[in-house]
Amino acid sequence: MSNKLEILQRYWGYSLFRPKQEEIISSVLNGDDVLAVLSTGSGKSLCFQVPALVKDGICIVISPLIALIQNQVEELKEQGIKAAYIPSGSSPSDVVRILDNVSFDGSKFLYLSPERLQSKVVQTKIKEFTIGLIAIDEAHCISEWGHDFRPSFRNINILREICPDTNWIALTGTATKKVTTDITKSLVFENPKVYKESLVKENISYRILDLENKEGKLLDILKKFTKPSIIYCNSRNKTERVASFLNTHQIDAVFYHAGLDEKEKIFQFEKWMNEEAKVMVATTAFGMGINKKNVGLILHIDLPTSIENYVQQVGRAGRDGKKAFGVLLKNSNDVRIQNENLQNSIPTISEIRNIYRKLFQQYQIATGEISEEFYFFDNLTFSKKYDFQPKKVATTLQILQSNGIVEFSANQNEKSTIQFITSSKIVINYAIRNIYIKKFINSLLRKYTGLYKQKVYINEYELSRLNQIPFQEVVGHLQQLERDKIINYSPQKKGTKIRFLHPREDDYTINKIGPEIESYLNQKKSKSKDLLQFISNKTVCRKIQIATYFDEKNGKNCGKCDVCLSKTNHPKLNISDQIIQLLESKNELSSREICLEIEAPEKMILIHLQELLAVEKIKQTEYNKYRLNES
Repeated sequence: MSNKLEILQRYWGYSLFRPKQEEIISSVLNGDDVLAVLSTGSGKSLCFQVPALVKDGICIVISPLIALIQNQVEELKEQGIKAAYIPSGSSPSDVVRILDNVSFDGSKFLYLSPERLQSKVVQTKIKEFTIGLIAIDEAHCISEWGHDFRPSFRNINILREICPDTNWIALTGTATKKVTTDITKSLVFENPKVYKESLVKENISYRILDLENKEGKLLDILKKFTKPSIIYCNSRNKTERVASFLNTHQIDAVFYHAGLDEKEKIFQFEKWMNEEAKVMVATTAFGMGINKKNVGLILHIDLPTSIENYVQQVGRAGRDGKKAFGVLLKNSNDVRIQNENLQNSIPTISEIRNIYRKLFQQYQIATGEISEEFYFFDNLTFSKKYDFQPKKVATTLQILQSNGIVEFSANQNEKSTIQFITSSKIVINYAIRNIYIKKFINSLLRKYTGLYKQKVYINEYELSRLNQIPFQEVVGHLQQLERDKIINYSPQKKGTKIRFLHPREDDYTINKIGPEIESYLNQKKSKSKDLLQFISNKTVCRKIQIATYFDEKNGKNCGKCDVCLSKTNHPKLNISDQIIQLLESKNELSSREICLEIEAPEKMILIHLQELLAVEKIKQTEYNKYRLNES
């Protein structure tokens, strides 16, 4: 049997463990039940992967996210370690085949979602395995006080009955004291070993900036910054718009969101990893499994949904231990938008009942029936047909899945197609008459064959790169060609495949999980309220606020967050002097240029500019720039 250091060296190439890792692994190997609360980038996965490879038998890993499961399984395979998982949409025969292969091919890891674990077939097969370790990833999902509560996690204790002599390890990146207590209680940990690392990273400066011109500030920050950066947005369209805006201003940026196909995701990701593009603009779909040590800046231009998500995302910076920044840009509209989004995305129990009934109606499933078929589901079409708000439907689907009532596989895509519906001679003449689109038509004909004979799959993102034009412009050209009867264009269809796991019982099914639903919805409201209080608190050091939220010792002021800097480094009386000194050396500057040069809140600088104008120490030019008044 290899020891833990040999395993670490052989498969990961490291000669030493990170802080806490070795203690945690030793406890697991001693047979203890362990809870590890480690910040993003601390190497949580190794805390169960290394002891699992030391121990005999299979390690069962329970994880809530298929994307995270896929990522970890691929990484293990790349290291030469056999691992398996059951993809969404697998038929019963596929499940049996995958589990049989686990027995025969010597897999060390079997990844399961908590919902998949409830299958009797899966439970029966697990009884046939030798189980060496049980690992619960994203364990905060077990707790109703956690930020991603999944009621189905409450049912994983079936493994206690199946594997009574196997020890467990639960891992999470963010957890308050209330959540850690709830986790150990729910998992029936006896005399657990709890390891908790501070979630506040000393090398990160937390800055929350109030300003109306976010785009201007974004450019100012990124033009000064040389390290790789991640910008988080709350919508897919916005990631594309912001990336296009940055590229227009000579800042190399790519974008990433769940709506991209796999090929495009890999292209965008590798371009950022290889630092061909300095900036990644992404939704929260980007982050899992990202191990880039030299990220120097995490920038939010929209508000995150909770303090936990904020800390987790900012924690992706500074993994090399060097100075890094977490910057959140906000303005007067953000709180209103956050509250509106929350209100528009939280359904009542009555709305959930109605949505659930209409799902069965949509697929013509009668009362008492159950269908094992997967159905293609498009939220916008469904919501429009039955007059629902799409965000409330999305929340309802999350609730139904987390309670084991439906299974759905998101982002099932039907690719875009085109076909030329006129002769090549007419196309050539059209291109001559419409010179602005000629290059684009030529790129289609070079890139794809058989366009005059049949429908051909296309990729708008590839065409965007090929023609060096924005994605929306590609779509616009294709739509114009269709309007002019040159092509038939069928845009990509994106949606979800959904399967019902219970017979149709309508209100009875929803009423059974009523308390869980109320708890989930209350938690979403509470987490949003905590986040808004955090960003509006300008009197307490950001580090202390985060530490207090996670029940850590408060410690000293960090001296480098926006709150500390406004108190200590920039006394009010000194700002006017700094402006005058600046204008003495620079001759004349705009207000934006002055704000860039002086480390102080923008509003305070503008107040001092007005005061200096009033006493005629400075004056404004016809171009709205400031200079010293020499008269």
